[in-house]
Amino acid sequence: MTATTLTLTWDQLHRDAVALAEMLRAKGPFAGIFAVTRGGMIPAAIIATELDLRLIETVCVSSYDDRAQGELDVLKAASGDGTGWLVIDDLVDSGATARAIRAMLPGAHLAAIYAKPAGADTLDTALTALPQSTWVVFPWEARPAQA
Repeated sequence: MTATTLTLTWDQLHRDAVALAEMLRAKGPFAGIFAVTRGGMIPAAIIATELDLRLIETVCVSSYDDRAQGELDVLKAASGDGTGWLVIDDLVDSGATARAIRAMLPGAHLAAIYAKPAGADTLDTALTALPQSTWVVFPWEARPAQA
């Protein structure tokens, strides 16, 4: 299987976050949002605006070093069981992060903009399915052109 790269623009990411918010509107109301750091922070801010949510927390999980997925490290856990809360991430890949968050917040609604097959079943809502072999470059990861 040949790996492909999907490079997202800020405009595309914003449109997709708004579309996910529209999908989530009927599943609420939500008490607040947990943004999964770091990738879920920008989508969570857009979705919070769209859903008029002002209570935003973070769940801080690290599992990637460049393109290599390593050990899952929970840097900041969440309190409570997540009932009534929305958890937002940019992408679910293997599902390891989502499984850890589901164990922390079993009552929360987990959503991501993009989902690969290996982790898609860990989510309650996803906007776009991607092939497992796709590497996604988010706008905050791309380096601006040098003048």
